[in-house]
Amino acid sequence: MRIAIMGSGAIGGYLGARLALAGHDVTFVARGRHLEAMQTYGLQLESPLGNVSLPHVKATATPGEVGHVDIVFFAVKLYDSGTAAAAIVPMVGSETRVVTLQNGIDSVETLGRLVPPSQVVGGAAYISGYIKQPGLIVHVGGATHFYVGGHNDAVIGALEAACFQAGNIGLQRVEDIDQALWTKFVTLCAFSGATSLIRSGIGAILRDPESRTFLGQLRDEGMAVAKAAGHPMPDGYEAYAASVWQNLPPDTRSSMANDLLNGKPLELAWLSGRMHALGDELGVPTPSHTAVYRALHLCAKGTPNSTADGFSGRETNGDLAKSG
Repeated sequence: MRIAIMGSGAIGGYLGARLALAGHDVTFVARGRHLEAMQTYGLQLESPLGNVSLPHVKATATPGEVGHVDIVFFAVKLYDSGTAAAAIVPMVGSETRVVTLQNGIDSVETLGRLVPPSQVVGGAAYISGYIKQPGLIVHVGGATHFYVGGHNDAVIGALEAACFQAGNIGLQRVEDIDQALWTKFVTLCAFSGATSLIRSGIGAILRDPESRTFLGQLRDEGMAVAKAAGHPMPDGYEAYAASVWQNLPPDTRSSMANDLLNGKPLELAWLSGRMHALGDELGVPTPSHTAVYRALHLCAKGTPNSTADGFSGRETNGDLAKSG
């Protein structure tokens, strides 16, 4: 298959590396030092499921150079969605499918304004990884899971087969992708809000009774918002969320928490900020998510004077490693 990776961070880099190793025609769209490293040295992936070394990869900052592809994996940060959605248009032919692998619940609608909605396929990524340095992706550990829509779509069926053949990807088509997106949204917003505001890994949060209570409040508010929005969490969801968090490496933080530490822009408006807005709209109190949103709002556009290394820190850019 011809595949373009729009946003070649932990998610896109992992998928692209596995599929390129399997012989598929993969082009990475990236920028900055990460792009320069891939153009010069290729792409490296470190993973307990098997390392990948690709000394030569196709990498560009200009989607218009790529031409039409079968699949565009759309994995940019949420605050770049509008610009990136416009940029992928030259890669989208009549049979192309654009698979969203972003956080939040708004990606399909955002892309559908610029790409034919019938060609946009929602997706939820569960993978723990980060960019260790330009050109090097680290998968922290555990199984990888990618849930996508397009249950009866032949192109997505071919993608599912390609991922199975590549191995260690775990892409699965589901009938109700909206529910899958909302389940991840509720789980991620609690995890992201807690690790960002408390500035700690998930292990310490779970060990401390007050921090653990705050995490639970974020989860419960998300469940109430989801129910009011027509997407209630299934029976046993609390145990599921707990198992997700408990099975992460103890020092794991969300990508937003690491972006906060490194002075980068935050996906705040699309996570706890979105919960806050939905709560107001639906009449559901969200005091904990509102606290996260308001406390971090000053940093939402990034802190350019930060001296932190932008490629350090373990993050779940997926944004959660799903438990078995």
